[in-house]
Amino acid sequence: MTLRIEETRDITTCRALRRTVFIEEQGVSEADEVDDLDDSAIHLLATQDGQAIGSARLLVLGETGKIGRVCVLREGRGTGIGAALIRAAVARLRAEAGVTKAKLGAQTHALGFYAGLGFAPVGEVYLDAGIEHQDMVLPF
Repeated sequence: MTLRIEETRDITTCRALRRTVFIEEQGVSEADEVDDLDDSAIHLLATQDGQAIGSARLLVLGETGKIGRVCVLREGRGTGIGAALIRAAVARLRAEAGVTKAKLGAQTHALGFYAGLGFAPVGEVYLDAGIEHQDMVLPF
C-alpha cells in the first residue's frame, strides 16, 4: 500500500472527505462544516493506492499555523494515516516564514493522539459543532 500526502488545490475532494466524516458520521451541521476559509487555506490530501482517504486544512494566522478539518475515512483509521497527515501539516507550517507554532482544536477523544505527536493542551474544553474540543499547541 502506498500512502501519499501532498498539497492540493482539489478542494472538492477534500470537502467530500470532510462531508463523509464530519457531516454524515459525526452529525456536524453543514453550516458548521462549510465556511469561507477554504479558498485561502493550504490543503493536504492523503491518498492510499491512488484513492483519497484523508485531508487537513492549514491556515496561517500571523505566527500561528492552524491545523483544522483533519479527517480520515473510517477504513483508514488506526493505520497511521492521521499521524502522517499531522506530521505533514506540521512540516508544511514549519516551512512558512514567521510561523512559530502549530495550533489545533482537538476533539476530546483525540487528545491522547495529538499529545503523542507533541501537542500540549491549552485552555478549557469547549463545544464546537456540538462536540467537546480543547485547543492544543506545538511550539516550533
